[in-house]
Amino acid sequence: MSTDLWRRGCERLAAELPEQQFNTWIRPLPEASVSDEGDEEAVVTLKVPNRFKLDWIRNQYGNRIQAVLSELAGKPVRLEIALAPAPPAPPSARSNGSVPMTPGAPNAQLAGSATEPAAAAPTAPAASRSRLNSALTFETLVPGRANQMARTAALHVAGAPGAMYNPLFIYGGVGLGKTHLIHAVGNALLHDNPNARILYLHAEQFITDVVKNYQRKTFDELKAKYHSLDLLLIDDVQFFAGKERTQEEFFNAFEALLAKRAHIIMTSDTYPKGLVDIDERLTSRFDAGLTVAIEPPELEMRVAILMRKSIAEGSPMPEDVAFFVAKNVRANVRELEGALRKVLAYARFSQKEINIQLAREALKDLLSIQNRQIGVENIQKTVADFYKIKVADMYSKKRPASIARPRQIAMYLAKEMTQKSLPEIGELFGGRDHTTVLHAVRKVGGERQKDSELNQQLHVLEQTLKG
Repeated sequence: MSTDLWRRGCERLAAELPEQQFNTWIRPLPEASVSDEGDEEAVVTLKVPNRFKLDWIRNQYGNRIQAVLSELAGKPVRLEIALAPAPPAPPSARSNGSVPMTPGAPNAQLAGSATEPAAAAPTAPAASRSRLNSALTFETLVPGRANQMARTAALHVAGAPGAMYNPLFIYGGVGLGKTHLIHAVGNALLHDNPNARILYLHAEQFITDVVKNYQRKTFDELKAKYHSLDLLLIDDVQFFAGKERTQEEFFNAFEALLAKRAHIIMTSDTYPKGLVDIDERLTSRFDAGLTVAIEPPELEMRVAILMRKSIAEGSPMPEDVAFFVAKNVRANVRELEGALRKVLAYARFSQKEINIQLAREALKDLLSIQNRQIGVENIQKTVADFYKIKVADMYSKKRPASIARPRQIAMYLAKEMTQKSLPEIGELFGGRDHTTVLHAVRKVGGERQKDSELNQQLHVLEQTLKG
């Protein structure tokens, strides 16, 4: 019964699911086992190779698989998904010093951390060469609307490298979690396949490699290093701007890796078409796979980040304090973590309970700078300069698109970056009703999710306003 039920279930799922989803997540699964517990219920046990696939299949397809199997079996079926035992490393890998993996256990040797105890097992050469930070995983990444699409795409790549979204291009401002996300993919793949050839590096490191090999005339070494990878993770490709030889070598590596179905993930501070001084044939390839943005975290996500990280630090932050900090620190995850460290340090040094008043005292310098630098008037002037209109147009009743659009963008930024209420913002924009401001905020916020060019313009304005 087990073989037949699972086979028929897969046939049904193949007909119901999009082909790409079925081929990526369902087709590669090993045959499930079925234990028939009489007329009441059957139990289907599915073994998957790693925790990332386990979580993804359970959350995205678990209910559907269970419903299909129940219908085919003619009685309730309970689906159980578990981790398969990790296969032992081959003798050749062991002789090279690699460490066998255990299901669900983090690979503590990935990054070669300087804080590891002296008695720890030697770092596996493949893991050491990968330059991955083992702390940056999908489990330690706080999910939210701001990183939802990028995280989903990264999970797909981790589950089936080389199969889809190749290359994956992730862009966004500083400190939003781009680096964390690409390390998470590398760590997931290395956990699944300890012998995978993975390399993480910053674009400047690639530039240094090109210069060094150019001086020594050892380009074969450069090709041997990069063209043989299974996964290349490269941060901040905007640093290639103006460096023709570097771009040429990266183009060669890019083509070689794609030809052998290796995967490439890149990050940048802007979307591919927004990159300057980079050859068009390179930017067109950057854009040929999937391009996704990571946005500044929304309020709820900022609160979740603060509460999770404070627990990890051993000093849980009360929810009302987390909301206070999150409302005042909006820029990015990095600044949020910095604010958290200040609050926790202040509480330890003063031996006081963590509350809103303590947070206000700990962050008084940051709050005063923020309040002084980012006001509605400053936003209006910055936006007017950017779109080449007069500041007076922000308050006027003129309604041509060339003026109305920048005005709406300024209203959106005023709501996002200041503590002003909708009526207060409306008053500062020529006495407009709060519903006008609300319409502008919703319109620009919604379009930002779909329009990469608008999103990039808003990133530039936000970074300018933050100084």
